[in-house]
Amino acid sequence: MSGQLYFPESLGGGVGLFDFDSDGDLDVYFGQGHMLGEFPVSEATFPPKYPIPMTDRLFRNDLETGELRFTDVTESAGIKAPGYAMGVAAADYDNDGHVDIYVTNYKVNQLWRNKGDGTFEDATTKAGLAEPRWGVSAAWLDYDRDGWLDLFVGNYFKHSIETDRRVCRLATREKDYCGPLKGAGDVDSLFRNRGDGTFEDVSEIAGIRKARGGALGVVTADFNGDRWPDIYVANDGVSNALWINNRKGGFTNEALLAGVAVNRDGMAEASMGVDAGDFDGDGDEDLFMTHLTEETNTLYINDGQGWFEDQTVAMGLANPSFKYTGFGTAWIDYDNDSWLDLLAVNGAVKKIQALVESGDPYPIHQPNQLFRNLGNGRYEEVTGRAGAAFESSLVSRAAAFGDLDNDGDTDVIIGNNAGPAQVLLNQVGSSFGWVGFRLLVADGSRDALGARVGLERKPTLWRRVRADGSYASSNDTRIIFGLGDGPPRTIGLNVIWPDGSEQRIDSIEVGRYHEIRQE
Repeated sequence: MSGQLYFPESLGGGVGLFDFDSDGDLDVYFGQGHMLGEFPVSEATFPPKYPIPMTDRLFRNDLETGELRFTDVTESAGIKAPGYAMGVAAADYDNDGHVDIYVTNYKVNQLWRNKGDGTFEDATTKAGLAEPRWGVSAAWLDYDRDGWLDLFVGNYFKHSIETDRRVCRLATREKDYCGPLKGAGDVDSLFRNRGDGTFEDVSEIAGIRKARGGALGVVTADFNGDRWPDIYVANDGVSNALWINNRKGGFTNEALLAGVAVNRDGMAEASMGVDAGDFDGDGDEDLFMTHLTEETNTLYINDGQGWFEDQTVAMGLANPSFKYTGFGTAWIDYDNDSWLDLLAVNGAVKKIQALVESGDPYPIHQPNQLFRNLGNGRYEEVTGRAGAAFESSLVSRAAAFGDLDNDGDTDVIIGNNAGPAQVLLNQVGSSFGWVGFRLLVADGSRDALGARVGLERKPTLWRRVRADGSYASSNDTRIIFGLGDGPPRTIGLNVIWPDGSEQRIDSIEVGRYHEIRQE
């Protein structure tokens, strides 16, 4: 950090989990910041602790050696990312069987095309994706169901460190971070994949530019049950957006009508991270968001028709989150008991007065939180008994979720502001029954993002293939179903593919991953 407490420095770089070398395990991409303005590293408020370049880093997972180890392959992979990174979105946009990387930046974004030989090439200009706005979270989805992944970019605020000369202070007159300027929220962008390696900006004709926000989180799912992908945008300090797919190449913002624009009190909140999932087992996608201190996180229950109700208080999630500022989050079944739990990573965006008065050198750190789904419509905070990984208090921002060691449960990598990343290795879930899936499109070239899988239990367990959600991160596209204690030897499932077709599969062996290709 430069020492000037620039507004962009209060946000952290994203984390991406994906298998870039197709060897069956998850590799990691870290979006990094650097010194903003004309200031040397020697003048940084919090000088780097490790002598590595302040650029994005790509780490290869060497799990095939028999242990979970990562190797920095940034230079050998050809990654040269000098931007001030915000978010990571990974997917195979050209259907060549190799996962590519889109990085949102403070300034111009970058698209890294995977060449399939362990290296990447900068395809930003060729693809037409040199988005100049301040992007944070992005999501890949096939919104027009033509077999090619399109790109939605959530843009934050119009901002320049050269023109933003504000100085904000605490009551003690100590200099503090400033928040976003009112009315400066930017419009989001939608790029249609032409199928030839290039993209067309369809933001205007698709209706996306009819709303102006301040996007920090993005998640895509079928929210109204019509089997077409919709888009939910978590905005900072203004109403959130729910873009319902009209099935004709356009979208309509139905957030206010659907009940997810503001909270139950009619107030717009500072939304940061977001995730969608069927936490209550009724077959539809519910929503969860993290927010600013004194706002509480928010849980919206979907009635199955795309209408939502804020049930944060009833679920037991309001009071525990009141004093924290949440960022990365996801619905994960951390204990593999079949019910989706919640993890939220926290870190303030303004200095905490009590920490300043105590002389804390970095007075915006906060602990992270884990909430267990009790299966009865309530959540219980279990942070205190979740292990040493939750004992630290850092300035957490991005959180990416996936099975790092391929043992059948969900692990987490957290990106921390001005601090080392954390790897949270799950030691609970693999002791219970599970089954996992990777779903591929018909030709096997890429993950079937947007597919939904229903596993026959009571109730039916529904999960979707996704990489998006959380905050500025890209997640494991594989699906894990927790089966609890004493699972069956085989199970059956139904798949709803991104094109709306269905497929039935029987007698699937539990306790391992399966690859399913669309028929």
